[in-house]
Amino acid sequence: MTAVDCHAHVFKRGLPLAADIRYAPDYDATAGDFYRSLEANGISNAVLVQPSFLGTDNSYMLNALRRYPSRFRGIAVVAPDTSRDALRELVSAGVVGIRLNLIGVPSPRLDAEPWSTLLERLADLGWQVEVQAEARRWPELLPLLLKSGVTVVADHFGKPDPKLGVEDPGFRHLLKSGATGRVWVKISGSYRNGAGLPAAAIPLLRDSFGLDHLVWGSDWPHTQFETTTHYEAVRRELDRWLPHAGDRRIVLTEAPRKLFWTSK
Repeated sequence: MTAVDCHAHVFKRGLPLAADIRYAPDYDATAGDFYRSLEANGISNAVLVQPSFLGTDNSYMLNALRRYPSRFRGIAVVAPDTSRDALRELVSAGVVGIRLNLIGVPSPRLDAEPWSTLLERLADLGWQVEVQAEARRWPELLPLLLKSGVTVVADHFGKPDPKLGVEDPGFRHLLKSGATGRVWVKISGSYRNGAGLPAAAIPLLRDSFGLDHLVWGSDWPHTQFETTTHYEAVRRELDRWLPHAGDRRIVLTEAPRKLFWTSK
């Protein structure tokens, strides 16, 4: 394992779409395409995240995991009433957690059925819950997730309000959770967070979480930003954010190995 891209999506046109989607791309982003981008950029391993517009039909992502079983891990989207047996089947394909994409939707009742039982099952499996949500929602979400026993991963810097940046009270709440040792942050999707955020956020994230709880992701294929960035550009960003090779090795290799490849 030389380096890990911890956040990417694969899909193709013609797959069944989830109901009430906000967006669906009109192009293909296949596992083969992604693998070639990894190879071209010296990345050996990756984590595939189920895109929200495909809902709980994880089959396309699972096929990609089975195609590259030693290289890829997966983060699925599941219904809250998913059974233990169904979750174990996902484990066999290389899935290590679920994603809650809460942008534009109400927060689920994580302390009520069926979510509370699902979280208990995830905790028993040693799975993580990856959350994409506006930072203002962290004070509501984090206590319930941590109480359930799961590992929590905050997508895309924790999504502070671009107008507030690192002064967003929700982002500050996220920083405090670093003391638990059970929250990780993906430094990814900088273009979704407003100009200048990484330079301000990374020193704070480093102080609160330690580099060993930060992981990097390309956010390939950069949905809705395809015309403004590309894989090589987002990979070079990390060199600017963390100019020391030893620091990058922690974020690119050591931290993701522990989070995604070390079983409970």
